[in-house]
Amino acid sequence: MSLLVVGLSHRSAPVSVLERAALAADARTKLLQDTLAAEPATEATVLATCNRIELYADVDKFHAGVAELSTLLARHSGVGLDELTPYLYVHYEDRAVHHLFSVACGLDSMVVGEGQILGQIKDALAVGQELHTAGRLLNDLFQQALRVGKRAHSETGIDRAGQSLVTFGLEQLADGAEVAGWAAGKRALVIGAGSMSSLAAATLARAGVAEIAVANRTRARADRLVEILGLAGVPTVRAVEMTGVADELTRADVVVSCTGATGLVLTAEAVAAALGADFDSAAVAPEAPAVPRSEELDRHAAWVENGSATAAAPDRALRRVPVRPAVGGPVRLHLLDLAMPRDIDGAAHRVAGVRLVDIESLAEASADAPMAADVDQVRTIVADEVAAFGAAQRAAHITPTVVALRTMAADVVAGEIARLDGRLPDLDEKQRAEITQTVRRVVDKLLHAPTVRVKQLASEPGGAGYADALRELFDLDPQTVAAVSRADLNDPNRGRS
Repeated sequence: MSLLVVGLSHRSAPVSVLERAALAADARTKLLQDTLAAEPATEATVLATCNRIELYADVDKFHAGVAELSTLLARHSGVGLDELTPYLYVHYEDRAVHHLFSVACGLDSMVVGEGQILGQIKDALAVGQELHTAGRLLNDLFQQALRVGKRAHSETGIDRAGQSLVTFGLEQLADGAEVAGWAAGKRALVIGAGSMSSLAAATLARAGVAEIAVANRTRARADRLVEILGLAGVPTVRAVEMTGVADELTRADVVVSCTGATGLVLTAEAVAAALGADFDSAAVAPEAPAVPRSEELDRHAAWVENGSATAAAPDRALRRVPVRPAVGGPVRLHLLDLAMPRDIDGAAHRVAGVRLVDIESLAEASADAPMAADVDQVRTIVADEVAAFGAAQRAAHITPTVVALRTMAADVVAGEIARLDGRLPDLDEKQRAEITQTVRRVVDKLLHAPTVRVKQLASEPGGAGYADALRELFDLDPQTVAAVSRADLNDPNRGRS
């Protein structure tokens, strides 16, 4: 079996495609269940964030696996396969491991070095474990990815290469000013009470906003966030119903929205109404002309072939937009949309006095951010960890065979000692114990060198065949080897950090 990842992200697809392909929680569950039901896959988990959707699986056939995973992603995302295919990337075996470790370290994030992805990787693993779709390989892979990400942040200055998406977004809203000074005294409306919204609210609280209103579909979660913010010392913090968002807009200076809604939470008309401004929806500029399909495929092929984190993604050059400035005078309302699909109508930036920062504009703003020297350090860590993970997996692959061999040898010893007891019934306990110990030492010494050496050879690239050779040479029962593998997988202490 081999690791395969098929996905799309802000590096390979325009925001418009990512929005449509976004997976709700129930869709992720059904995707994993259908992946396990598919013939090529034996385990799977999905990493779905605001700017990436990746399906990881252990497959027995590469081409069949790519076709099946691509089809399943298209089916559950609601984007047609023909339309989705040009934006998909594929990574296999060591390259798949390298990709996830790079993601865990923040090297593949929209804002390089951001640490929120670690929580999202942890959540993806938890879902796979809860649904029993993540087996030996994916448990090991995602556990190790978390450790690699933590190592990168603790041993290097990757945090200095970028900030969290929330911090970066607020910096863009502040338009060059210090966030603390810019936010001081402002009234903020936070829509949503998930991890991203909570982080935004906490960041605004530290920056010194005078008031925070929290709106969420589930009132209990909004109340809980309000309680936490109150303990953080925000002068005025309160929960409001989603039905009260329109009224809150008339009082807010800053709005941060990050919900799981599939449609718009704030329309441009609602934003205009809150400011008492005019908005002509007919004046909104049309979308950029579509790139001919042949050009999309050519660019995508080049991007996949290069395999570079900095390579241009298809259609991105035509669709990038700058951070959107306010139209018509000073900024009266700052909008930060961190949701995917978007919560706030992109046309809101055309309302007089509105400054909008969303995922698309953040992608453009972060594209030119300076790369710290620490990034090279992290890349070295990733390369080392990929090599170590591969060696450990190859060694682990042969361990059940070695255990089965030693078990067979122990059974042979036990059988011979029993036969000796039948032939020499007059042996006393001391003599029998000495003979038994001698035979066991002989067997152990004979097996020690070859089993140690075969583990060393198996950990090297191309060493997977040694397990098969060992089973063939000693005529080991495949069911016995499989039983050892299952026992190891069910060990409650396995995989603990």
